[in-house]
Amino acid sequence: MTDLNRRDALRVLGVAPLAGMLDWSAPGVARASRMIDRLNETAETSSYAPKFFNAHEWKTVRTLADIIIPKDEHSGSATDAKAPEFMDFMLAEKDTSENSRVQMRGGLAWLDTEMRSRFGSGFISSTDSQRRQVLDDIAFGKKVKPELRRGAAFFDRFRASVASAFYSSAMGWQDLRYVGNVFNPGWNGCPPEATRKLGVSYEEFDASLEKSRKGNR
Repeated sequence: MTDLNRRDALRVLGVAPLAGMLDWSAPGVARASRMIDRLNETAETSSYAPKFFNAHEWKTVRTLADIIIPKDEHSGSATDAKAPEFMDFMLAEKDTSENSRVQMRGGLAWLDTEMRSRFGSGFISSTDSQRRQVLDDIAFGKKVKPELRRGAAFFDRFRASVASAFYSSAMGWQDLRYVGNVFNPGWNGCPPEATRKLGVSYEEFDASLEKSRKGNR
C-alpha cells in the first residue's frame, strides 16, 4: 500500500463515524473525503464562510471544538485542523438528514440556555471556568442528571463529530503517528512479561514447530 493510499484509508475511516451520525450514503462519504483536501489547501481559516451555522453558532462551535481537542505538544487544536469547517460542510450538504441539522442547532441553543440559567450569559460570553462547569455535568453519560440528559446527548454527538472531523484531517492522522508497514530491524519479539501473562513462551512454540517438522518428514 502506498503512502497516499494509507492516508486515504485513514481519512475515510475518520469520515465514516460522522457520516453515519448524519445518515450519509457511501457516495456522500467519498465527496466528504475529497472536501477534506480542499479545506487543507485553504491557508486562511478566517476566510471561510459557514454554510450551515450562523455567526453566533459558528463562534460557539469553534470554542467548544477547541475545548474538546485543544492544542498540545503533538498537534494543533480542532480549529487548527479545520474540524469546524468540515462539520459545517457536512451539515450543509444535501445528504445530511434534516433531523441531524435540528439536533445540532437545538443542542447549541440548549447550551446557551443552560449557561444563561446558571450564569446569566451565553456560552461565548461566559468564562472558561463557567463553560467547563456545564460541560463537566454533561460529559459523562452515567453521571448525568435526568434534567441534563438532552444536553448530554447533544454533547456526545458533538464530541464524536469533532473527533471524526479532526482525525479525517492531515493533522489528525499525523497525530496518530501511523507509519504503515515499515520494517523494524530492532524488534525482539513479544516482551517476556506479556508472554508470561498469556501463559505461552517462545520455547514452547519452538518445540511445537520442531515436532511438526519431524512429523512432516
